[in-house]
Amino acid sequence: MNFITRLFSKVEPLPEGTHHMQAQLDEKPYRLHLRLRGDGSAILVVNAATVLHLNPTAAEFAYHFVRGTDPVDAAREVAARYRINRKQAQSDYLTFVERIHALISTPDLDPVSFLDFERVAPYSADLSTPLRLDCALTYRLSEGSHADTAPVKRVDRELTTDEWRAILDKAWRAGVPHITFTGGEPTLREDLPQLIAHAEKNGQVCGLLTDGLKLADKTYLDLLLQTGLDHVLLILQPEVDACWKAIATVLPEDLFLTVHITINEANASQLPTYLDRLAALGVKSLSLSFSADLGAEAQSTMRNTAADLGFTLRWDLPVPYSASNPVAFETKEDSIPSGAGRAWMYVEPDGDVLPTQGAADRILGNLQTDPWEKIHL
Repeated sequence: MNFITRLFSKVEPLPEGTHHMQAQLDEKPYRLHLRLRGDGSAILVVNAATVLHLNPTAAEFAYHFVRGTDPVDAAREVAARYRINRKQAQSDYLTFVERIHALISTPDLDPVSFLDFERVAPYSADLSTPLRLDCALTYRLSEGSHADTAPVKRVDRELTTDEWRAILDKAWRAGVPHITFTGGEPTLREDLPQLIAHAEKNGQVCGLLTDGLKLADKTYLDLLLQTGLDHVLLILQPEVDACWKAIATVLPEDLFLTVHITINEANASQLPTYLDRLAALGVKSLSLSFSADLGAEAQSTMRNTAADLGFTLRWDLPVPYSASNPVAFETKEDSIPSGAGRAWMYVEPDGDVLPTQGAADRILGNLQTDPWEKIHL
């Protein structure tokens, strides 16, 4: 009777929750974040860059992979829960693991074409917690920066090191796998290495948005590398030699680099020169934004030029407030990107949370003083 009851009973999905995994010391660095959902499906985030939507069976495979379950034991549990052949379950599990390793080791693979996974835009999924938290540590800027758009009037003070650590912990407990430190210029905070180290200790993927000036100093760059920094978005100021030196200093290191350029009427004619120089240095990942004075046709031509040179164009990365950022100081409600507040959120230097940078009229709460559950779009 128990067998018959089990045979026709509905399979109960794994309990909701977030699970994390990162590479062993002798492996190529990677991080996986698995978010199990109430209906048994899951979202698997690979290195905070690729988001995969998994059906219940694949979600269970991912769960056992992240937990390090022996393949034989994983197959036995899946076979028992879904009443399938154990040999087939083990074969399917090993195929799943092989595909995940391929995705980890070959970041440019398209999961849809090569791995038979469904990749979804982060904001199109039902996310109870954002995938990324953009933390503006300061609105101060490097000496010599002309940045009238830096919203220093927005904050009365900067959070302390311990206050930021508490925010990182709160985000981690809520299931946020990815932290980016931005500003202003975050390298002006002397505690930046400690904050990166704290995110690394938690297991969060950690990025830095910077003008790059301090990264030209190899000693400082090595300090950040030792703390566990994963990727850098460098805001290129083409006329500043230190920016180019920083790029040349970062590229040989085990650190993913994206270079951002803001194009306007004044520098548009120089873009081919900038791109040629970046390509010669070995830059592969490029982020572009355009000022309002450039038409759609000109923008399309510039994007095609970058693609022809072999750059991978990235559009979902935040850009810090600075003179080179064309984003208006105040963002109108109807211009807020669809992923804001769901796929990512933005924290100001005093802890106030906005759905995205610039949306100053949409304060969702304060991460220092409010519980996570109160902060939502």
